[in-house]
Amino acid sequence: MTAQLVALCFDANDHESLARFWAGMLGWETADDPHDGITLLPDDDTGFRIRFVPSEEKKLGQNQMHFDLTSTSLADQERKVARALDLGGRHIDIGQSPDEDHVVLADPEGNEFCVIGPDNQFLADCGLVGALASDGTQRVGYFWSEVLGWPLVWDQDEETAIRSPHGGPKITWGGPPVDPKHGKNRLHFDLAPAAGQDLRVEADRLVSLGATRVDIGQGDVGWVVMADPDGNEFCLFDHPPA
Repeated sequence: MTAQLVALCFDANDHESLARFWAGMLGWETADDPHDGITLLPDDDTGFRIRFVPSEEKKLGQNQMHFDLTSTSLADQERKVARALDLGGRHIDIGQSPDEDHVVLADPEGNEFCVIGPDNQFLADCGLVGALASDGTQRVGYFWSEVLGWPLVWDQDEETAIRSPHGGPKITWGGPPVDPKHGKNRLHFDLAPAAGQDLRVEADRLVSLGATRVDIGQGDVGWVVMADPDGNEFCLFDHPPA
C-alpha cells in the first residue's frame, strides 16, 4: 500500500508568470488546475505534474527543495542557462565554488535551481529533471521511500535518494545539518491514495510512518495537510487535483 506522488506544487506571487517560466524551461504543456492555479503536464517519464498556485506570502530564505536539471554537453548546459536568463531567471550565489560543474540559478520569484554539467554520473540515466535535491535528514529519506514505495538508490553518510521504479527524477536529501525552515515551504508535494484506498485510512498510515497533521490556515478543505518528519508540509488529496 503506497501513495501516489501527483504533483510538485509551487506557491507563487504571480503564478501565471512563474508557470510560463517553467513551461519554457521544461517544454511542458499547461493545463487547467481545479484550485485557481496552473498545471504543467510532463512529456517524459517524470511521473508527476508541476502546479503553481497563488500565494501572497513572500519568499524567505533558501528553499528546502530545488530542481537539478541535466545537460548532455557543455554546449547544451550553456544553452539551458541562456534560456533561463532569457525567460527571466538570474545567476545567484549560494556559496558554491567557482570550479563546480553546475550553474546555480533562480527563477523570477527567486526559487533556486541548478543546471548540472554533462559529466555528472549520478544523474546520467535521468531525464531533463534529473533530481529534486532536498535539504533533509536520513530519516525523512526513509519516510518518503515508505510513503511512495520508491526504493532507496543512495544511502551513505546520512545522505539518501529514492527513485520511482518507473524512472523519472531522483529525490535526494543531503543529510544533517539541516537548515531551519523559514515559515511554510514554497514547494510541497501533492499526494493521492492508491486506487481504491480511503483518504482517512491513508492519512492514518502516513501518521504511523512519522507524518503529522498540521494546520496552516487551510480551513475546511477536501484534503489533508500534513508534514513529514522534518516538518515539510505536503497535501493528501482524495483524488488527484487535476
